[in-house]
Amino acid sequence: MAFSSLRSSSCVLNKLRLCQRSISAKASSSPKDKDRERLMFDSEKDLTSGISRPLSEILKELNKKVPDSLIKFRHEPNGFSLKYIPWHIVNRIMNLHAPEWSGEVRSITYSSDGKSVSVVYRVTIYGTDAEIYRESTGTASVDDPGYGDPVQKAEGMAFRRACARFGLGLHLYHEDMS
Repeated sequence: MAFSSLRSSSCVLNKLRLCQRSISAKASSSPKDKDRERLMFDSEKDLTSGISRPLSEILKELNKKVPDSLIKFRHEPNGFSLKYIPWHIVNRIMNLHAPEWSGEVRSITYSSDGKSVSVVYRVTIYGTDAEIYRESTGTASVDDPGYGDPVQKAEGMAFRRACARFGLGLHLYHEDMS
């Protein structure tokens, strides 16, 4: 039994190495592509960096500044502009640095007037020494004409905020304070 799990782990590492080689073999045409590749596939160590590590090491990686090329802007109707990291990028960063993470929707609540929905989301990170979780909320208007349904939007917001409680993208919240 132990031999087969070692063999499957070896197979996974070999697949990751092949993936890394194929990506690094492709020529990047723009600095944005190079930043994305550097974040996602910098080295073999990074590809397997989250596997069986203490929480302190995982959290140290999650607290690093996210490259500007991965950050998006959203312009609010009141003229205010917000920086954010799209949920799918947050998901990839979590997979890279904390592959043992899990996430779950804890609750979905509609406001009493039915105009908004709030989602509570929990992210759990598993390290070799312990596991920890963080929860956060996200709220979206039911009447928002943008892409996706309100529950999806609220869930994405709650997911990003829960990850920020581990330090991922937290620098975005402090940039406007200076």
